[in-house]
Amino acid sequence: MVSHKKFTIATVGSHSALQILKGAKDEGFKTIAICLKGREKPYKSYNVADEIITIDSYKDLMDVQPYLLKKNAIFIPHASLIEYLGLEKVEKFQIPYYGNKKILKYESDRRIERKWLRKAGLKVPKIFENPKDIDRPVIVKFHGAKGGKGYFLAKTERDFKQKMKPHHGDGDYVIQEYIVGVPMFIHYFHSPLNNELEVMGFDKRYESNVDSLGRISARDQIALPKVDPSYVIVGNVPIVVRESFLPKIFEMGENVVKESRGMTTRGLWGPFCLETIMTPEQEIIVFEISARIVAGTNPYVDGSPYTALRYKEPMSTGRRIAREIKQAIKKNQLKKILG
Repeated sequence: MVSHKKFTIATVGSHSALQILKGAKDEGFKTIAICLKGREKPYKSYNVADEIITIDSYKDLMDVQPYLLKKNAIFIPHASLIEYLGLEKVEKFQIPYYGNKKILKYESDRRIERKWLRKAGLKVPKIFENPKDIDRPVIVKFHGAKGGKGYFLAKTERDFKQKMKPHHGDGDYVIQEYIVGVPMFIHYFHSPLNNELEVMGFDKRYESNVDSLGRISARDQIALPKVDPSYVIVGNVPIVVRESFLPKIFEMGENVVKESRGMTTRGLWGPFCLETIMTPEQEIIVFEISARIVAGTNPYVDGSPYTALRYKEPMSTGRRIAREIKQAIKKNQLKKILG
């Protein structure tokens, strides 16, 4: 039987790497962090990486591949890899890769992603193809994993055009109905080894400066110099959801996985996140899916209230990935979880 100790878990030093690397070490793996020069400190300080490789640019990741192959590395992707390396290069990655690369194109284009969610039976916000049709508050989002950068609200076509001027050349975007409610990010994990879906936890994002503006009264906001709301994510806040929502939340995740199998070979597995708004009418509106680990799992390095119900030891999403890999090695089923 092949031992998991012959393998190394590697990831880019960013996003959720601390959690991924700690989880791998907790499961007995050797670990490698690949960091931009000058960003090594956290991985040294928290002692989560057995080895740190420094690079000048994310493009240099491709040059590190021969060394990682010698180390028998399995690479764990997260949003920084996809954003900075690009979908095309990620698909050409030669290192054994945890997850299904083929699914990435479905989350990177919001129009394709929307078809996926709708086919899974989920409620989604209205999309405006033409700014002339804007008849309610909308949020304009740019494609890719940019952490909310550049997003803005608009109320009319004129408002949209005015606010769009600074974003000339920023790439494709979508004009999405702005839903009033509570943002709720649902963390899932699907295992192809046992064909079971787990709900790992929930979070909401703390966004700058829109959340801080919400702490200022309307009267005082009027007295301030003009400040345009920004949706850049600066952190994540853990949430425990009402228990009565859980049956629906499980059903939503299961439907997304089921639908994914008709889209690409083997479909979606591993960690993923449905980004939702819960309305006062108790509807759950899904506006996005992330088909890999999300930074909203980082508050749960020691596990969440939900993983505590299922596991006898602290179980972060990072550790759950490592355990899945370890089980696949033990069962000689690595091909089932590498894509």
